[in-house]
Amino acid sequence: MRILALAFATLVFLSLSANSSQEIKSMNVKRITPVLLVQEIEPVLPFWVDRLGFAKTVEVPDGNKLGFVAFQKGTAEVMYQTYASVEKDAPPAMSAEARKGPTYLYMEVDNFDAVLAAMKDVKLVMPVRTAFYGMREFSVQDPGGHFVTFAQPVAAH
Repeated sequence: MRILALAFATLVFLSLSANSSQEIKSMNVKRITPVLLVQEIEPVLPFWVDRLGFAKTVEVPDGNKLGFVAFQKGTAEVMYQTYASVEKDAPPAMSAEARKGPTYLYMEVDNFDAVLAAMKDVKLVMPVRTAFYGMREFSVQDPGGHFVTFAQPVAAH
């Protein structure tokens, strides 16, 4: 009887494991969006809207300032949230880590020279280069302190 129970338990476990594996394979990721944490959102607005042409799609006030904002251009999306907003909203284990940044974004673009021109008066933290993996790229630091690398395949340039 004990062997039969063990065999049954093993079959149930294997069946659940197979189903779990199948569920993961059938799960599609629809979107993945970075949420960058900053002291203040207002200084990053011109960077994304005026320089890069993103639209502000979501805006959540927090007192007399913004606590959260989302920007979108085509299928690309990036969100910003203030440290204060995270500390009010997230569980302690998450909010305790909030101020450890910065984040690094790597953005492949289709018009490298246009992006470079849009950043003409922004200090480059990594000058224009062609990387060994075939990408022409440069990096800036956004007004919130995060690093953004813009890249385009050399063949496409």
